[in-house]
Amino acid sequence: MKTFIVLALIAFTLAHVTVNDSQLEQQTMREEIIEQVNSEFKSTWTAGVNNKFKNTTLKQFQTYLGALKVPREYFEKMMPKMYYESIEELPENFDLREAYPQCQSLKEIRDQSTCGSCWAFGAVEAMSDRICIHSNGQDQTRLSAEDLLSCCGFSCGMGCNGGYPMAAWQFWQNKGIVSGDLYEDKQFCQPYAFPPCDHHTTGKYSPCGASKPTPKCQKSCVNGATYTQDKHFGTAYSVPSDESAIRQEIYKNGSVEAAFTVYEDFPTYKSGVYRHTTGGALGGHAIKLIGWGVENGTKYWLAVNSWNEDWGDQGLFKIVRGENHCGIEDEIVAGIPQGKKGIKFLEEDEE
Repeated sequence: MKTFIVLALIAFTLAHVTVNDSQLEQQTMREEIIEQVNSEFKSTWTAGVNNKFKNTTLKQFQTYLGALKVPREYFEKMMPKMYYESIEELPENFDLREAYPQCQSLKEIRDQSTCGSCWAFGAVEAMSDRICIHSNGQDQTRLSAEDLLSCCGFSCGMGCNGGYPMAAWQFWQNKGIVSGDLYEDKQFCQPYAFPPCDHHTTGKYSPCGASKPTPKCQKSCVNGATYTQDKHFGTAYSVPSDESAIRQEIYKNGSVEAAFTVYEDFPTYKSGVYRHTTGGALGGHAIKLIGWGVENGTKYWLAVNSWNEDWGDQGLFKIVRGENHCGIEDEIVAGIPQGKKGIKFLEEDEE
């Protein structure tokens, strides 16, 4: 706990930012970036205008980022590793949505709105998927981004100003997270406080407006349940920064949370396999990985974002696999819903 407080004070690490203040006043959807990506002879992806960020500056866009990076030595010390005794041969293409069609959470695209809560969304989305997967579809509970965002406190980071994905999973293990879902959905304990939004004048969603403050922790439920009794728990661990290990983890246990560095070209992603092409770094972002594949000879991870379906490929994107591109394979975190047994962790002398 104290370590995280020190880290937060030292770091406000929407780190790796290389774009200066004057550049941040530029529009996020810039024609020169789109043209450069699409004119690259060997480009593996297509850029275009995404309605989600149509009228934003880069400075405004940064409020949608929020994955704070933990120094590697702390990450290694504070998160046990998942260990596999044997490596199974896995399919060339794999999508959890196809493997577990009964799990509705795998089909959803959430919206973090104008709050840097990606670290919380990537966590609860993956946790919700795993609850369904490990119950063979019997438990369709969604976990609350609101509860994690507002109640984890300083140990997780700074709420809407960013947080640590690993701390989100540790909170699930130590304190538990109540059920919750989309904005104003009262099926579960705590729905998300902010509505889905876009930065354009007409469309499906309302205008986003200014960035939002972190909601206050409310230890109560809107659906009449008892807050403490609604808490769901699980284990927390990291996955080695290794393509094969990450694939094994997804295949065996479900979605994982990952974080990576976002560059100026990423907001323009529309289709294909993303590879950083142009522009400076803007900050860290957390998402969930639900599979992998090969497209036109390029290996990719299949990722689900939390910027609603008006961004990217209906809310999803593919990113180069096996190269730790933009740090995507650096800090993979996950866990098993409480009650599952047989987890073996990598002991210090095995590292």
